Amino acid sequence: MTAQQYDDGLIQLDRHAITLRRYHFPSGTSKVIPLSSVRGYRSESLGLLNRFRLWGSSDLKRWLPLDVGRPLKPTLVTLDVPGTKLAPAFTPERAEEFLAVLGELLPD
Repeated sequence: MTAQQYDDGLIQLDRHAITLRRYHFPSGTSKVIPLSSVRGYRSESLGLLNRFRLWGSSDLKRWLPLDVGRPLKPTLVTLDVPGTKLAPAFTPERAEEFLAVLGELLPD
């Protein structure tokens, strides 16, 4: 893995896109988000409202892909992507590494 790539099996990030595997309900297909369409992101501690939400939305603001390991993860990342009703949100396995790569790849 180079310094500008991240993949934990559920989330893949490279210089072109973020791929969220098991995103769409009920098919479980992936959502590919071009980096050029990401305006920004927010990283926060995973609260109780979303900790046990394995797939879908708890607050009608964000959509989380299927992740059975979510209750054990500490960090929630929410993307700002224009034109989406629910913001894509996810819990990277290695959040610090993911955020470092994302910070390198997103234009200022």
